[in-house]
Amino acid sequence: MEHPDTDPVAAGRVLVTGAGGQLGCALTEAFPGTLALSHADWDVTQPPPSQVTDCCLVLHAAAWTDVDGAEDDADAAWTVNVVGTQHAVLLGAPLVYYSSDYVFNGEKRSPYIESDPPDPLSAYGRTKLAGEREVGEGWVVRSSWLFGATGKNFLRTMLELGRERDEVAVVDDQRGSPTYVGHLAEATRRIVELPFGLYHVAADGDCTWADFAEAIFEEAGIDCRVRRITTAELGRPAPRPAYSVLRSEKPDTPRLPHWRDGLRACLARIAD
Repeated sequence: MEHPDTDPVAAGRVLVTGAGGQLGCALTEAFPGTLALSHADWDVTQPPPSQVTDCCLVLHAAAWTDVDGAEDDADAAWTVNVVGTQHAVLLGAPLVYYSSDYVFNGEKRSPYIESDPPDPLSAYGRTKLAGEREVGEGWVVRSSWLFGATGKNFLRTMLELGRERDEVAVVDDQRGSPTYVGHLAEATRRIVELPFGLYHVAADGDCTWADFAEAIFEEAGIDCRVRRITTAELGRPAPRPAYSVLRSEKPDTPRLPHWRDGLRACLARIAD
């Protein structure tokens, strides 16, 4: 590991890739004055735009996030998550790469830490792990079960379904830590002051998807029942880790608030 020579945020311009996504939007807010590039501005499967030449820090939020879609088109997911990271590295600035709890197989029953060996079950997980290995000078930040006020995510899906239905079926045999992108983005400001390396940054606490859905309905005041089902009953194409709680073994890693605090903050943001 190395220490950055200077504070990269103070040194000059910060670039955010994937700025149109939920994490990219949160990073753009957490780092005022960023050069925020959405997919329309820069498709990371292509080399960097020639006009982007003076970045001091790259927050690489652009990613293929469709877990099931990656099973159907692993090559396309690889191109975005691995080749896209190679292209971001070409900018020559320290880079933050956002990775996933899905790099683990879920066989542990205690939190995964940075020194645990990865063993992804899915094509998506394999592409995220391969993307990690493309990062030279920078930080790899693994997080889990991201949700935010924008974009496509579990929380927004549950809000929509809960207002339409009396009952929703939700998986109850996968356990993780739902992480609010606003909290992750703020933590990134502290991460980039730490030595280059791998960090696990996820919300405090853990739950199942069904627990999370019930909490969403409770906090949002939505009268909808949750019917707890198994992963097998749901029948998704991509295998998921049954347990993917992340914790850091590094004392300086930022600790995020509890996932319920993140849920409340996100709902308040949606209400605003």
